[in-house]
Amino acid sequence: MKTRIQSTVKKTLASLALLSVELIIALVLFFLAGVIFIVVAYRIFRLKSEQFDFDVFTRVDTIVSPGLTSFINFITVFGNYQVLIPANLLLIAFFLFIKKHKWYSIKVPVIALGGVSLMFLLKQIFNRPRPLIPLLEPFPGLSFPSGHAMMSMSFYGLLIYLAWQSAYSRTWKWLATILLSLFVLLIGFSRIYLRAHYFSDVIAGFSVGIIWLIVSIWAVNRMERFSRKKIDPLMTESKIAKA
Repeated sequence: MKTRIQSTVKKTLASLALLSVELIIALVLFFLAGVIFIVVAYRIFRLKSEQFDFDVFTRVDTIVSPGLTSFINFITVFGNYQVLIPANLLLIAFFLFIKKHKWYSIKVPVIALGGVSLMFLLKQIFNRPRPLIPLLEPFPGLSFPSGHAMMSMSFYGLLIYLAWQSAYSRTWKWLATILLSLFVLLIGFSRIYLRAHYFSDVIAGFSVGIIWLIVSIWAVNRMERFSRKKIDPLMTESKIAKA
């Protein structure tokens, strides 16, 4: 009995320690992303300081080649809504019908739909035109923040979160985190390479994507805990009535 209690206490303390680490990481990412977005927006729209964006274009131009352009065109597709919408639907179906995890199936559309709405709102607020000389063809719409960067960070960031919530080994979780993070960065780079967005657009998109991901996961988790608190007393009352 004593050994079982000690084991339970150790597991509880370990869970609290992990939760604290996760909370600290989330808070640091949230505030860091917020500061970066504010600084970038202030420099671009208040100080009218865009020289760094053009310097980045100049440096990227030195590595442009037909082979790399073909690869970049392939990579950038994974940030398009034509790919992300079906990917989100598949993820919802996976948690709804296979894993049968209702709250995970709710998190996906909340993050996706809310993120799209926020992206269009910010684009209208800042109203920044696209770069004037695209690498291949003109892109429609506004530039700030980058929708590819924001939505990629939200979706693939959600996959990283889900990986850490899974029962797989820590090695698998770190591997998924590293690969997905590099993939998101590559999608962001593709927008600069193709001159679809300025460097500042991509950085702002990443920042807003991180902020929205953290806020939406926190909000849905709060809803889930509140729902369980309401259900548990009802279940207890039902058991008492049957007894």
